This record gives sequence, C-alpha cells and structure tokens, in this order.
Amino acid sequence: MTNSFTQMITMPEGKTLEFKCDLSSPKNMLKTLVAFANTAGGRLLIGVEDRTREVLGVENPLDEEERLCNLIADNIEPRLVPNVELIALKDKTLLGVEVYPSGSRPHWLKSEGAAEGVYVRLGSTNRKADRELIAELKRSAEGIAFDEMPLPELNADSLDIAAAKVLFKDQRELSENELLTLKLLKQVQGRLVPTIGGMLLFGIEREERFSDAWIQCGRFSGTTKSVIFDHIEIHEHLPIAVERVIEFIKKHAMRGADFSQIRRRDVWSIPLTIVREAVINAIVHADYSQIGAPLRVAIYDDRVEIENPGILLPGMTVEDVKQGVSKIRNRVIARVFRELDLIEQWGSGFRRILDEADEQNLPEPKIEEIGMRVRFTVYLAESMAAEVSRTSTEQVTEHVTEQVTEQVTEQVRSLLSCLKTKPLGRRDAMACIGLSSRPTFVYDYLKPAIQAGFVEMTLPNSPKSPTQKYRLTAKGEAFLATQQQGGIE
Repeated sequence: MTNSFTQMITMPEGKTLEFKCDLSSPKNMLKTLVAFANTAGGRLLIGVEDRTREVLGVENPLDEEERLCNLIADNIEPRLVPNVELIALKDKTLLGVEVYPSGSRPHWLKSEGAAEGVYVRLGSTNRKADRELIAELKRSAEGIAFDEMPLPELNADSLDIAAAKVLFKDQRELSENELLTLKLLKQVQGRLVPTIGGMLLFGIEREERFSDAWIQCGRFSGTTKSVIFDHIEIHEHLPIAVERVIEFIKKHAMRGADFSQIRRRDVWSIPLTIVREAVINAIVHADYSQIGAPLRVAIYDDRVEIENPGILLPGMTVEDVKQGVSKIRNRVIARVFRELDLIEQWGSGFRRILDEADEQNLPEPKIEEIGMRVRFTVYLAESMAAEVSRTSTEQVTEHVTEQVTEQVTEQVRSLLSCLKTKPLGRRDAMACIGLSSRPTFVYDYLKPAIQAGFVEMTLPNSPKSPTQKYRLTAKGEAFLATQQQGGIE
C-alpha cells in the first residue's frame, strides 16, 4: 500500500487526484470533495505540497482526522461519507480522503446553497455547475435519459415522420408501434407526443426548442483559428448531418488533383473512417440540455477537432473512454443510430478509432474535457496547406456537388417538376412536393438544385426576403425536358 501512495505523489493532479498541504483553507478542500462526488470520484491527499510534491505530513493527525470528518459532515449536502484514513509515508503521516461517484448527487456546499454550491471536476480544477448541469446530474443519478423525456406541449406532427421513414426504409416500416418502441414518440395522457430525442433527431422546428442542436464546420488556414478558409452550418436531421459533415471534410481532404481515383483510400489526407466515428460519437454523446454553442468540427493543417457540449457522464474518466467503457447519455439517439447502422456496437467506437489510427501509423487521437465541452482531436500523418489553388478548390467542390446530385436526383427532379409552370415560394414549393420539414426541403431539394444550376432565386440579392421565390434556369428546363423525353414523369 505504501508503494502505491509513493507512486501517487509523483502523478499530476487531475480529474481524480488532488494534493493539499494542510487544512488551512478548508473551503477549497470541500469544493474538491463535492466535485469528486459529483463527477468521477477521486483521492485527496493532505500533507503533500502540490507544486514540489514534498511530503510534509500533518501535525496531530488524529485531531486533524476528526476535524476533517466534522468539516465534511457540517458543510456538504446531501451527506457525504468518504473513506478517510491515516497514511504513513516517509516517516510522515498523511490524511487520505477517497470519494466515490455518488448516487445522491448533486452534492453542494451548505454555505452556498443547492443552486450555487454545486461543483464538478474538470481536469485538475473545480468548476461551478450551472442550472442545466445540475439538472443533468440529478437525471443521471436517477437513471433518467434527457432525450427519453416527453414534450407534452407538442404533438406527433412536430416530427418529420416522412424523413424518418425514408432513412429506415431498408431496415423496417416505421409504424406507430415502431415509433413508440424507438421512443421517438410517447403516450402521455392518451396522446402521442414527441420525446426530446425524437425532436433532436427529426423535429421539424428543432432549433426553436434546442437552439444549439446543429453542427458548425470550419476549415482554418494553419494551426490556429486566426484565419478561416471555409465554413458551413449544418441544420439537417442528425442522421443526415453525419454525411453532410463528411462531404465538407472531403472537400478539404484531397491529396492531389487525380479525381479519377476518388474512391481510393489513399487520396484522402484526413482519415475519414476515424473522423466519421468521432463525429457520430459527438452527436450521440452531446449534452443537448446545455446552452451556448453547437457541435463543432474544425479542420486545421495538422489535425481535426470535434467538440460537443457537455462533460463526460458522472463516473466516467478519459481513461475509461479509452478502455471502451460506455455510458449512453442519449439513449434514443443512440438506439436510432444503432438501428441505422451508424453505430456498430456499444462502447466499441473509441477502441476502433485507436485501432484504426494504429493501423494507419497516425499519432494516438486525443480526448479531453475543455471547459464544459468534450474535444476529440484526430492528428494527421502529414500537414496540409489550406491555400490550395482556386482550380483545385473548384474541382473538389464540383466533385462533391456531383456526389450530392447523384444521391438526390429524385428530390431535385420533383422540385423541378413543381417549378416547371411558374416560380414558387418556399412554402408553396414544399406543399407541392408534400413536405413539412423546412430543413429537409432546403438541404435535400433546394440547395442541391441550386448547386447543380437547375434553380435560381428571383431575388438573389435578398436571399432571406419573405417574397423570395425560386424558378427554373435554362439548364433546369433543359434537364427537366431531357427527363420527360426519356419517359420519366
């Protein structure tokens, strides 16, 4: 046992370890114990200088042990009962406090109250929890998943069921019973209402309720955020958003200009398999109750960073994640992604990422808690410059556009058919197609048609004008005529 403590004092302070010289500043010590209990547990060693790691010991250890136990009992709610012990080390006596992840969380400092005195552990620091995080701590202690909670003020029409059925067409027919099984809907007082997970996945007006449930992608020149080269915002249904992120990454991941070899694995300067897995993990494990920023994907010359809101679930550490330990924060989202074959096996994602990085001789990817977010960093084998020629950029963009057009030919053709007699506004065009989801219309129908040069705005200088309409271009008319001549109506 002495050897283990000798090794411990050489380790850096972190999420589950802290050192204190003495009990002269009890409030900071109590914050640490509260944070340990609310997060992943931890050990506090009293009698060790935290900078030099000199073993100082404590004077009158039996008296200090009693004082410590009284401080904990008198100042922390709900009651916390850690393991307190006397440790003999280098002819000194230390006080050791071991705290386990608590099933009674959140704990707080009595002097600050239940709303202001809750702390969590981030790295080697204690961070005050806000209202949303306190609620998440309560839910996790009670075994309640945020995305399984119903939204009784809404109804089933709030979900884009048509989009969900398209995604599931190769797996199953989405009957009402299936929607209930997947927990996209719930019965509440005799009514079918969407769950939070249902809204996050397929909500027609998702961002009105969850303003940060979208993905921001950026390509930066160099290794910092000082110069942005390209960016997009992805507001589509979350299962579809995965492919949109990958399309953006492919646009900036070409090794050379040999586009005839596009399907060869080695033409990509970014490891797409690894990044795709990391993006899916970020979507599935994000804390959508947090307010402040969306999911982010940032591409630099030497790495790709994927960030999602929320810290690791209580009881989880970075080492646990690396070992494949899995706790699902969003059960509805995870189940749907699993059914759509976006997730292969629970808890295997990070291990597959590490194995793939090792196979490609890449540096080990890094996962860390930064502020109230989790960041996953994928390092590249070789640095790539963002200052590519305009010709190369246009070629990549053209190739990606061709891929998208191939995937949505039916959608584009249906929009062109609606516009063949006269220009239409967004609502009229959606009604003609039979759509209720604005994001689906914009990203699966309108944008591909505009990118292909088939459709244009009647007010190009005022894209968000309420009187904006969309009309066929000469290219769109020719395309539609070709389709009709071929007997396709």
